[in-house]
Amino acid sequence: MSDGAGRASVTSAAELKEAVAVDGVEFLFAMFVDMHGKPCAKMVPVSAIDALVGGGAGFAGFAAGAMGQSPSSPDILAMPDLASYMPAPWRPGLGIIQCDPCVEGEPWPYAPRVILRRQIERLAAADCTLGVGAEVEYFLVRREPDGSIAVADRQDSAAAPCYDARALTRMYDHLTAVSRHMNALGWANYANDHEDANGQFEQNFRYADPLTTADRVIVFRYLVHSLAAEAGMIATFMPKPFSHLTGNGLHMHLSLWGEDGTELFADTADGRGLGVSALGYSFIAGLLDHAEALAAVACPTVNSYKRLASAPPNSGAAWSPVYATYGGNDRTHMLRVPEPGRVEDRCIDGSANPYLAMSALIAAGLDGMSRDADPGDPCELNLLELDEAEAAALGLRAMPMTLWHALERLETNAVLREGLGKTADGDYVDYFVATKRAEVRSSHADVTPWEIDRYLTAI
Repeated sequence: MSDGAGRASVTSAAELKEAVAVDGVEFLFAMFVDMHGKPCAKMVPVSAIDALVGGGAGFAGFAAGAMGQSPSSPDILAMPDLASYMPAPWRPGLGIIQCDPCVEGEPWPYAPRVILRRQIERLAAADCTLGVGAEVEYFLVRREPDGSIAVADRQDSAAAPCYDARALTRMYDHLTAVSRHMNALGWANYANDHEDANGQFEQNFRYADPLTTADRVIVFRYLVHSLAAEAGMIATFMPKPFSHLTGNGLHMHLSLWGEDGTELFADTADGRGLGVSALGYSFIAGLLDHAEALAAVACPTVNSYKRLASAPPNSGAAWSPVYATYGGNDRTHMLRVPEPGRVEDRCIDGSANPYLAMSALIAAGLDGMSRDADPGDPCELNLLELDEAEAAALGLRAMPMTLWHALERLETNAVLREGLGKTADGDYVDYFVATKRAEVRSSHADVTPWEIDRYLTAI
């Protein structure tokens, strides 16, 4: 099996040794992510490949981050997924291999990659696989002397900067370097553009199976962070770094395929005119039915709701969904069907852990399929033209206004509880909710400039 760059996928320690020799790799990052999506790694010399493959790389899980461990817990052993090996062309001599954390010989149920693997197994049991394409948006910024941030390109100040060729050219060196590295890895970069906000960019690569796409999102973030830092900039995937500018999304495009390569979401005879099959509509219905709970995983930070529930920024459109609706090629809806056989979820933002987000999407979609659920006819309204009273009168369901509200919906959602799995202490959802509630409480400990301006002399 090929990895997309023309190389055969690695399946053994011997093949890994051969691959690193061909690529000139001296060290491997044995990598996994915590709940928040932070990449954790140990740097392993290639001379220790046999030990890595045989016994994994040991980590103190509590120190690594939100991984369901305490200081007294036994080591997490990061067991390498050999098929995930790739060189890091932007850092000659370095290779990356994604790992599945285990504890005492068992897959660790708090590990996001392990959680996604379980959902992929559920898809396989239904004789299908999901294709996932991710649109990764980010800002390039710099620190000011007072500690604030500003767009890295001082000339990027247009009121409507989207697709601006001049701003794109000024970041040409950074963007082309990222593109070359993606293509060297076989990711098939097909577009690079200046997004709707000043200093915001998106670089697209071809869709793949959920695990491959999630791995690539993590490596893409690491790549962009690294190149930006080398150029004296900061790359941020934060959902809303500037209150007056459009936020960062991580839109995901979903398609379902049979074992024989049949496209299961497509139907040219669709009476609703979108080219979607009955199975596809059931998947869409599942995403809609669980939309408010999904938001807790898809938009998992306090800052997420500055994007999701924000007023239109300088450009005139927030480009993030306000209601749980679906439609055709219309970006005002949470779910957009841009072409037959494919649905885009526009709720997910740049802070999402891709493994957890995909796990939750699969769980919701499979639930809709199991019930033959019907989402009804697509919404043909331009939702940007509706006020809250009009939307309420039409029965539209608003997305959560805060992370706390989303967590309340997740906590009581049986489908996502099952989808994200069980741990020795209960359900992963309970651990996720508790961790994120602590994050919300921490955010309330700080008095913001907005509060000072609003209340200091108001009473």
